[in-house]
Amino acid sequence: MEAFKLMKELKTNVEQEINYLPKETGLILIESAEENGRGISAKCRDAKVEDLWSLTSFFGYSTQAFVLAVNLLDRFLAMMKVQPKHLACISIGCLHIAAKTVEEECDVSSSHELIRISQCKFTVSDLSRMEKIISEKLNFQFKSVTALTFLHLYHAIALSHTSNRTEVLNLDKLEVQLKACLCRIVFSKAKPSVLALALLIQEIEALQSVDMLEIAHRLQRHLKIADGDLFYWRELVAKCMMDYSSPECSKPDNKKLVWIVSRRTAQNLHSSYYSVPELPTIPEAHWDESESEDSSEDLSSGEESLSSSLGSDAEGPYFPPCFCRQRQKPHTS
Repeated sequence: MEAFKLMKELKTNVEQEINYLPKETGLILIESAEENGRGISAKCRDAKVEDLWSLTSFFGYSTQAFVLAVNLLDRFLAMMKVQPKHLACISIGCLHIAAKTVEEECDVSSSHELIRISQCKFTVSDLSRMEKIISEKLNFQFKSVTALTFLHLYHAIALSHTSNRTEVLNLDKLEVQLKACLCRIVFSKAKPSVLALALLIQEIEALQSVDMLEIAHRLQRHLKIADGDLFYWRELVAKCMMDYSSPECSKPDNKKLVWIVSRRTAQNLHSSYYSVPELPTIPEAHWDESESEDSSEDLSSGEESLSSSLGSDAEGPYFPPCFCRQRQKPHTS
């Protein structure tokens, strides 16, 4: 029964996916544009998508929000003539629309916060106007059928048809691979159903699972995907994964957050760098109410230090999870 429902859902999404594809002629124009020309080049677009990935990680948004934001961005860029100076506002607008579409309302960051963290040079009213333009041009069709839609369906179908439910097929890993592909405009020309199947088969072959490979080929025959088309996108996916895994590749999740501050702020930070107040030690044996109140006062003044502590020397992955939606906590001794 579960498998039947999944196949029915698969059929519905295959019929609808064409409605959410960016215009291929527009994507080709972007690919052929000069880097320093008036239009948006492929390199410029790809860089903005990497920024969206980083912002998605920072705000704790889901993969679905990122994939939808990229879909909205590509659909808009493929139908409009856009100047490079407007691309930042457009990309942030697409991310904000995507977040409001798929995330819980309480988890969606404000326009002001998006602009502040992305350090873009436009106002909240600019962003609001841009979101209105994007929404109207895309006919308010936000709930797109994307490669992530098919990736989740394929994964569920594969698990429902195999007796070996050891969950060796890692969905999180497949999602990261998809995000890496979407950072290249060429994959925006692929049908979502074909791109997702190419990713799935590559991972299955790496796992050397005969049963799951047979299921993947059944899906290919069911969807009537030509061998040539699947082979073409599998080759591009394999090359993308090889490049992405190389040490020369600058991955969004491994970048460092650099805060740009004014000269006055920098001087204030420099003068107060060594004047860090000592926090009272919390006894291990019991909790003292009076000390708790004092400690909470110190915490309230520590929010500003979050920005200054994440300079170019910050270690660890880009936008560490501990900085997402929580205040910095003092260490206890």
